[in-house]
Amino acid sequence: MGGAAIYGLTLVWRELILFASVGFLIGGVDELVVDGIWLGRSVWRRFFVYSRHERSTAETLAAPKEPGLIVVFIAAWDEGDIIGLMLRYTLAVLSHDNYRIYVGCYPNDSTTLAAARAIDSPNLRVIVGRKPGPTTKADCLNTLYNALQKDEHFDGVRAKAIVLHDAEDVVHPHELRVFDTLIERFDLVQLPVFPLFNPQSPWVAGHYCDEFAEAHGKTLVVREALGAAIPAAGVGCAFARETLAKIAIAKGGQPFDAGSLTEDYELGLMIGAMGGKTVLARLPSGRASVQVNAHFPATLDAAVKQKARWITGIALAGYDRMGWSGGIAETWMRVRDRRAIAAAVLLSIGYLTILITAVFAICHFAYKAPMPSLSPMETCLLEVNALLLVGRLVVRAYFVGRLYGWGQAFMSAPPIAPPKATH
Repeated sequence: MGGAAIYGLTLVWRELILFASVGFLIGGVDELVVDGIWLGRSVWRRFFVYSRHERSTAETLAAPKEPGLIVVFIAAWDEGDIIGLMLRYTLAVLSHDNYRIYVGCYPNDSTTLAAARAIDSPNLRVIVGRKPGPTTKADCLNTLYNALQKDEHFDGVRAKAIVLHDAEDVVHPHELRVFDTLIERFDLVQLPVFPLFNPQSPWVAGHYCDEFAEAHGKTLVVREALGAAIPAAGVGCAFARETLAKIAIAKGGQPFDAGSLTEDYELGLMIGAMGGKTVLARLPSGRASVQVNAHFPATLDAAVKQKARWITGIALAGYDRMGWSGGIAETWMRVRDRRAIAAAVLLSIGYLTILITAVFAICHFAYKAPMPSLSPMETCLLEVNALLLVGRLVVRAYFVGRLYGWGQAFMSAPPIAPPKATH
C-alpha cells in the first residue's frame, strides 16, 4: 500500500473514530443518567419509603372496591402446537372469580381452531374471524373486541378491563387480581415481562433474556418515575375498558390499529398523551414477582424478523405516527425508543474502524509501515467510552444475574450494544 493511500486511509480512520466515539459517548452518558435515576430511586424507596411502610405484595394487595369482569384477549395464528397447553394451564391457575378468555382464530387455521375448541370451559370463548389468516395481530384483536361488545350487549355486563396475552405466555396465578385492583387507579397496568431461558438457544433466545431483564427491571421503572407513559408490551398488560372504548371511538370503532406494526406500544403512548395514567406493576409474590414469562424466538431468522418489526414500528413508523408530543421526560424516552437506527450506524462505523485498524496492523508487520496515532482528545474519548462500556457490562450483568443466574450474566457481555428497540 502506497504512502498516499495510507495517509488517506489514516484520515478516514481518525474521522470515523471521532464520529463513533462522540456517538458512543452520548449514548453512554444517556445510559449513565438512567442508571443514576434508577439507583437514586431504589435507595430512596428502600431507606425512606419501605422503612416506614410495608411493601405491598400480591397476597396483601387491597381487594378491588368494585370487582368486575376481566377479559383476556389472545390472538392465535398457527399456534396449534401450544395453544391447548397454554389455555389449560391458564384456566387451571388463574385465581379470579370473574374472568373470560377470548381466543381469536382464523377459518383457514384448522389446527389452532381444533386445539382451542377441544377445551371445555365456561371461561373460554373461541372466536373465528371472517378473514383468512394471517392478518395483523391488531386485526385479530379488533375481531375479539367486536365479539366482546356483542357479549356485553347480550349479557348486560360491561367488562372492567381487557388484558392482552400471547399463546407463548406463562401467566401468573395472581395477575387478574392485581389488574382488578390497580385498573381502578390506572388506565394501563403493565406487568414485568421476562423471557423464559432456552438452554437450546443461549445466544439467540438468551439475548431476549438480557434485554428484557434490564428493560423491565430498570428502564421502565425510570420511565414511570419520570412521569413518561409506559408503553404496553403486548402481553401482561391490562387496559381499562372505558379507556379502550374512548380510543375505539376516536379510531372509528376499532381500538387496535391494524395498520401499525406495534399497536400495543402505541396504545400505551396514546393513553399517556390523552392524560391517562400508566403504571408498571411490580408486586412481589413469594420468591419472584407477579410477572409474565414468555417463550421468545430461538432461531436467528425468527429473531431477526421480530426485531425488524419492532424497530420498524417503533423507531421508524413511530416517528411518523406518534410524533414528539409530551414534556421533556416523554420526549427523552421517545428518543431512546427511536435511536435503534442511529445505534446501528454507530456500531457499523465502529466495526469498520476495527477492520481498518487490522489493515494498519498487517501493513505494520508485513511492510514495517508506521502505525497511525490518535490525538490526545481522541485517546481521551476512547478511554472514557471504555469506562462507560465497563459500566454498561456491570449494570447489564446485575439485572440479568438476579433473574437468570450469574452464568447468563457472564454470557450477556458479548452481545451487548447500545440499547435497541425492545418491545
